[in-house]
Amino acid sequence: MRFGVSALAAVLVAVCPPLATLQAAPPLEAYGELPAVEEMVLSPSGNRFAAVTTLEGKRIIAILSADMRLLKRLEIGDIKVRSIEFATDDLLLIRRSMTQDLGFGFAQDKYEFYQALTLPLDATEVGVAFGDRAEMINATFGYYGIRMVGGYPKAYYGGIKLRKESFNGGYVFDHGRPGLYEIDLLTNKSREVDGAAPEGFDREWLVGPDGTVVARLDVSDADGDWILRNGADTLLARGDSHNGAAGLVSIGRTAETVIFSARAPEAIESRWIEIPVDGSSEGAEFLPDIDIAKLYGDRRTGLLVGYREEDKDPIFFDPSEGTRAAAVRKAFPKLNPAMIDWTSGLDQVLVGTNGNGDSGSYYIVDLVAKRANSIGLERPAIEPEDVGAISTVTYAAQDGLEMDGILTLPPGREARNLPLVMLPHGGPAGHDVAGFDWWAQAFASRGYAVFQPNFRGSTGRDAEFRRAGDGEWGGKMQTDISDGLAKLAAEGIVDPKRACIVGASYGGYAALAGVTLQNGLYRCAAAVAGVSDLSLLNRIERRESGHSRMAARSLKEQLGPSSEFRARSPRFQADKADAPILLVHGRDDTVVPFTHSEKMADALKDAGKPYQLVELAGEDHWLSLGATRMAMLNAVVGFVEKHNPPD
Repeated sequence: MRFGVSALAAVLVAVCPPLATLQAAPPLEAYGELPAVEEMVLSPSGNRFAAVTTLEGKRIIAILSADMRLLKRLEIGDIKVRSIEFATDDLLLIRRSMTQDLGFGFAQDKYEFYQALTLPLDATEVGVAFGDRAEMINATFGYYGIRMVGGYPKAYYGGIKLRKESFNGGYVFDHGRPGLYEIDLLTNKSREVDGAAPEGFDREWLVGPDGTVVARLDVSDADGDWILRNGADTLLARGDSHNGAAGLVSIGRTAETVIFSARAPEAIESRWIEIPVDGSSEGAEFLPDIDIAKLYGDRRTGLLVGYREEDKDPIFFDPSEGTRAAAVRKAFPKLNPAMIDWTSGLDQVLVGTNGNGDSGSYYIVDLVAKRANSIGLERPAIEPEDVGAISTVTYAAQDGLEMDGILTLPPGREARNLPLVMLPHGGPAGHDVAGFDWWAQAFASRGYAVFQPNFRGSTGRDAEFRRAGDGEWGGKMQTDISDGLAKLAAEGIVDPKRACIVGASYGGYAALAGVTLQNGLYRCAAAVAGVSDLSLLNRIERRESGHSRMAARSLKEQLGPSSEFRARSPRFQADKADAPILLVHGRDDTVVPFTHSEKMADALKDAGKPYQLVELAGEDHWLSLGATRMAMLNAVVGFVEKHNPPD
């Protein structure tokens, strides 16, 4: 039993019931509700930390001292907080999003707008970026970091300026190309640092330690031609990346170089090039023989301080910091430690862990005093013994390509002839790792084995593996998933006659394809925010890109020839459905519009096939709201239990 810790140790106290009243498994709410700690960050000095958490049934942002005293709280209700970050020990930066209807004249019907807020420790009012300027849209379009300029914290955002009407002095929308703006976080005053890109181009920036532009990259919407210039507008490089793969990566170890990515038209993968900002050379490939999973930058300067390869310890350029980072990982050998935040020199590191026996924990590791303090749990109602065993399973696809996936087993049950929930990830550019997954663990707690296959096209492997998924929607990407089922059945772990397939986004497409494009494999399918029609997906993506030729080429790479769209779209194969289907979709989804599930439901109805459609009012693509996330989980678990009982 874990006493005295709920969302934040010693502040948010969870009183556990006596053993006699504990259920055999935690309630679904323990998995489906928003985590008790959604996010946590450390202040620059390490003397404070902040969390998005729930206290006494209220969702709040809390700022606490190192000794766990609550210094400030802000009730946030259902606000969709996307990130928090300390600008100084006394000032917290909050980024939130909200879904808005755009109305007539825009390429998109709905858009997810982001706002930047400042929460001073010693003030009652929250500041809003661009709240001082009537001519600016009250939202941000890109975030470029915090810099300490002359001892004062400044934040850098993309912002869109409105056009002033001559006849009435009001402001109207002109164009959607953001310029770069600096906001003084102490006064909330903003100023333009660099202008918007020319018409037909997208622009992004790298901001140096002193708050000036180090580099800007302009990419043509039409054909992917790109131009890289420094802050003085000197040409550094130019080229074409007609598949849309050009972008800025980072400032180098000093502000004298920048790193950008570009992919030649016939190349398999992008190259990262480090180039001097004075234009003295064409630069060279950055760490060419290393498959980088993550870069680490200094939070106050933007300078590159290290990197991490997939499944390896972080590498820091400063040897002492590298030693400390390795010590953090060694302190949690059986879990998945992630360095979330840290002070200068890595004196103190905020670490998040999860894995076997751990549903999510937070620690502050003091590497000077050589101690770790537990400060919070993500899901305090889930005891270590309630966490289903997690492992990685390797197998071969039908064509011999090496695969892997994550297997989660139900607690307290022998791993023999178990019912299965196949749970492919979204993206499809994404991948699952051997850690605690709330959705997988919810099914495992009900008696199911859960398998999360990393099919071709997934990240976490090399570029060749990622590109192997191009054009394979409903093809080899789909059979990679069912090959995982065959592997588990051959090992005797699962009963192949008792399997359902469940997924969200691309995983929702795979779930629908598993009982329409494929047959005889699954007893039911549940698709959350799933793609049902590749032609519809292609049309919407192209329209929202402004009919960019570059977007069209990229979509063709990913989806394959349009002549195969109908054959690979579950909507048009609804008459072949051989199992009941559940469709769950948020009305405010801006990534996969609700119409995908609506049209799939109509097709299943016309074909006389069993289905259910659950609408989530006000929910987006990411299940950001606690009530609707819980509604989704109740619906999906109940559906699977009905059609594929665990016992």
